[in-house]
Amino acid sequence: MKTYQPLPVSFTHGEGPYLFDHDGERYLDALSGIAVCGLGHAHPAVGDAICAQSRRLLHTSNLYQIDQQEQLADELCRVAAMDRVFFANSGAEANEAALKLARLYGHGKGIDTPQVIVTEGSFHGRTLATLTATGNRRIQAGFEPLVPGFLRAPYDDLDAIRTIAANSTSVVAVLVEPVTGEGGVRVPAPGYLGELRTLCDQYGWLLMLDEIQTGMGRTGQWFAHQDSGIQPDVMTLAKGLGNGVPIGACLARGAAADIFQPGNHGSTFGGNPLSASAALAVLHTLEQEQLVARAAQLGERMRTQFEQRLATLDGVTSIRGKGLMLGIELDRPCGELVTQALQRKLLINVTAATVVRLLPPLILTDEQADHICSTVCELIERFLEASS
Repeated sequence: MKTYQPLPVSFTHGEGPYLFDHDGERYLDALSGIAVCGLGHAHPAVGDAICAQSRRLLHTSNLYQIDQQEQLADELCRVAAMDRVFFANSGAEANEAALKLARLYGHGKGIDTPQVIVTEGSFHGRTLATLTATGNRRIQAGFEPLVPGFLRAPYDDLDAIRTIAANSTSVVAVLVEPVTGEGGVRVPAPGYLGELRTLCDQYGWLLMLDEIQTGMGRTGQWFAHQDSGIQPDVMTLAKGLGNGVPIGACLARGAAADIFQPGNHGSTFGGNPLSASAALAVLHTLEQEQLVARAAQLGERMRTQFEQRLATLDGVTSIRGKGLMLGIELDRPCGELVTQALQRKLLINVTAATVVRLLPPLILTDEQADHICSTVCELIERFLEASS
């Protein structure tokens, strides 16, 4: 079905931060499959784990205990300081689990029509509930009636949340991205997540963080909220968790961890031996190679170069991000930069029409990071000059 408009290139294989087309041309991947391949392409540890597990056992269903799933849950709860995990196959499914959990939590408190606060400019998925939660009218259009039970506030606007709190008794949770992805790599004010935590505690709401794009080391911490020194009640993961093998996770702690009971939710494929083995290899590699700290270091290096070369240019509105989640906002639509970069054998993305988004793998060398910076800067300089 015509759901995509792919660029005019197809890749045969990958190696580290590079992808290769049918002519053997090499492309430096500064997008990582949209923040998925944090370890780059064809990482030996992930490949070995997939191959070994595929020869033993692919699938049994969750009618039975799955050793690899339990091991992965233990490891995720350890690095995230959470209590329990539900495994799904994607970020949208992980967010669906979080939203169902929030509703069940509300009904348990005697709230007949529980509502979840979400934010403008967010992206939480394309299922009916998650596209309703998403703060982008463009992806909702044509799919009405949307799912009820959501209240919307501007992103990074605590006063709006306080106003909702003062006028509604049916709110049960807040769902927010610590840094927006599709919404343009927007980093909230330093106190935003901490104050959300305080408000949730004050009103008995669940703080639910969508870390699908920001998690697994992408922002220079295991999870972006760790910069704020707070803990969510619920956190969702996907993308970088499997390095390309589909897997999603909904983690919970405290009272939220005990809400789901047998029969409340489920998944045929979620957390099967293959996907869990791949995710375990990702997690262990991130730890062993200290790639989370490396993402913070590389991100600072790249952001510094962008600021030095682009910050004073007319047409550059903002340079922002955390770790290897970087955005350069221009004052005009700049989607054509994607094709121009492709011609230079560099893979980038433009989101929210005006933001060059970079999500390179965490295994970059300094030289590869510098090459991304110099090429992107040159492309932006030429684009601004030509479109002035």
